[in-house]
Amino acid sequence: MLENHFNLIDSPWIPIADEGRVSLKQIFSQTNYRALGGNPVQKIAITKLLLAIAQAACTPEDEGEWAKLGAEGLAQKCSDYLTKHHDDFWLYGEKPFLQMPQISPAVTQNLGAVLPEIATGNTTVLNSIQIESELSDADKAMLIVQLMGFGLGGKKTDNSIVLSAGYRGKSNDKGKASTGKAGTSLGFMGFLHNFLQGETLLQTLWLNLLTQEQINGLAYDNGLGVAPWEKMPDGEDCETAKQLQNSLMGRLIPLSRFCLLNETGLHYSEGISHLDYKNMMVDPSVAANFSSKIPKVLWVDTERRPWRSLTALLSFMEKNGSGSDCIYIRGGLLRARENLATIGVWSGGLRVSSNAGEQYVSGSDDFVESVSFLHSDDLGENWYARLKNEMEELDHLSKIVYGATFNYFKDQKSEGKNEAAQATHLFWQLCERRFQDLVDACGESDTNSLRKTFAHFASTAYNAYCSHDTARQLDAWAKNLPNFGKYLKDTKQQEEVEA
Repeated sequence: MLENHFNLIDSPWIPIADEGRVSLKQIFSQTNYRALGGNPVQKIAITKLLLAIAQAACTPEDEGEWAKLGAEGLAQKCSDYLTKHHDDFWLYGEKPFLQMPQISPAVTQNLGAVLPEIATGNTTVLNSIQIESELSDADKAMLIVQLMGFGLGGKKTDNSIVLSAGYRGKSNDKGKASTGKAGTSLGFMGFLHNFLQGETLLQTLWLNLLTQEQINGLAYDNGLGVAPWEKMPDGEDCETAKQLQNSLMGRLIPLSRFCLLNETGLHYSEGISHLDYKNMMVDPSVAANFSSKIPKVLWVDTERRPWRSLTALLSFMEKNGSGSDCIYIRGGLLRARENLATIGVWSGGLRVSSNAGEQYVSGSDDFVESVSFLHSDDLGENWYARLKNEMEELDHLSKIVYGATFNYFKDQKSEGKNEAAQATHLFWQLCERRFQDLVDACGESDTNSLRKTFAHFASTAYNAYCSHDTARQLDAWAKNLPNFGKYLKDTKQQEEVEA
């Protein structure tokens, strides 16, 4: 057993934007940290850990207590909590943080083998980031927190080790060890996670802090639950595990992997199995739609940047809206507008692929993230209706670009599907630069000038892939030139854009 050292409260390990690594103690004592650093999955995992600490330290009874608490009050409560539970946060020792000493009989895995961005086996190495390197204690602390919800499914988990007698969740129909299921916070293709974002990290945690009143209205039968570092389970199906399966704490820190660090790597096996969205259970940061017969969630899509899902996340603003519902966004946005002038909506995650039960990152899979800022004075049904309409119009523009580009190549006896898709992708890339301006303009009820800009982006995307140098090209280009008249509703503006 490794000696008791590296305490997550005192030692720096959490990446902070513009600052470097800091400790948990610094997180709750420094008021100037703007936001977390690291990749999107690390940001999600650490945000959920910090929220679990916050909920354990101080869960307000109702909205009034939440508002009175404030970001600074929450920080003080969390600091006091960490002081009281200092011995629960050692990375190594007799009680290693979020680890299971009982899992030591499991096969040792290399640390790089459980990181999605590291190339292992016969995977082609495309850049230096994919090469496995030695991890520091700070990196290992980050890894443990990340694996609790974002472990890749597949054969890397040693499921031959079962801690709960009679538990068959890690066996296949033949009674042999099964491949590990995807981490609870990852899912089959990669859930899109969403949080409200404030001007500082402490404000962000306060905005996403749920009240007891809110928790009582959720599908978690065991309510808030107990933080796992206070009471770790004995196995996959013990009473503590069952409590975590149906509580908010169990969704923040799901323990879907049982791990134990050693001198050369970590013992690694599947942990607690949680219900998924098909059983009406999701993380509070995941947007789901349970109104239809078959539940749906928002997945990460590298071809569709997260900002394009903003209207889906805010569908509760629409009268009789029944779209995707995210607990953190719906539960916090309307109360936040009473306390803040500007509120951010952060969305991100990791897209993954699966084959024969094995999950991996390949091809177009990647991390994605985006943040949009909403003005409190604008929020409401009218603003949402304008934003939704403008996004639907942009979607129509993208289809015009696709159709025009495809037909341009078709007229020249070429396939054209790839070029049409690439032109459409370029159009959305250009639109992303001005999306925040569109969000702001919808509050001012004036989107005319931006429509001209977006139409220009559509023309730029078409021209980038449809050359008009030869006579034949010029003929096809002119024949399929996109028509934005209906979008602009102004012939003069249309002529300026095409020129």
